Amino acid sequence: MSERRAKAHYSYTMYADPSMARTFDARRFGGPIGDLVQRSQARVLANMVGRIQDRRILDVGTGTGRVAILLAHGAAKVTAVDASEEMLAIASRRAADELVKVTFQLGDAHHLDFPDRGFDAVVAFRLLMHAPQWQLCLAEMCRVSDRLVIIDYPSATSFALFESMGRRLAHAHRVRTEAYRVFTRKAIAQALDENGYRVRSVHRQFVLPIAFHKIFGSRRFTLWSEHVLDRIGLLKPFGSPVTLVAERCVP
Repeated sequence: MSERRAKAHYSYTMYADPSMARTFDARRFGGPIGDLVQRSQARVLANMVGRIQDRRILDVGTGTGRVAILLAHGAAKVTAVDASEEMLAIASRRAADELVKVTFQLGDAHHLDFPDRGFDAVVAFRLLMHAPQWQLCLAEMCRVSDRLVIIDYPSATSFALFESMGRRLAHAHRVRTEAYRVFTRKAIAQALDENGYRVRSVHRQFVLPIAFHKIFGSRRFTLWSEHVLDRIGLLKPFGSPVTLVAERCVP
């Protein structure tokens, strides 16, 4: 894919929109279910990273800086990159308001301007699902990480498959939408293996779509229903989004 064509991709144009940047967090993490999603992801990330203090961590596709700032609160040495100046402006203001230090940089996930193995860990949330060339982004993350790569993705065996199909169809008919892709675990594992990494642990979040839970807007119902679905064995095959940590397996 040419650079010019890639820059016309919705993942660049939509997130460069100031109104998108201003409303992104409220739409994604507003309300009781958004707060539940955010807290759950924070807990999973902390468990996967392990010791955070003084570790060099890169947050790729940082957006409004939510993950980067969380890591900085744990005393990590955080660098965060994004292709959207509008998103980075909001992230920088938020970090200043919360009195934490994060080095924010304008950059492209397809071509990370950092040396090989320059970070202890690299994290990327909601990135691969939108990136024009996800394999290249993942390869770059593996290249600049010395040990761990932590990513998330919507599963092809979940309800996200149907939403993705609908959005991609709408996008093909020129409807302005985030026409994200879904992934199989095999495809992700294979791409990691090709870059010298193996999956160490996996966490699946919900069986029912997040949008469905937001319609009800009840934290109690979400926790109860997802607990029941997990107990009957549906979370492991159908849960999404999937968060995983992969570890470098070559010297």
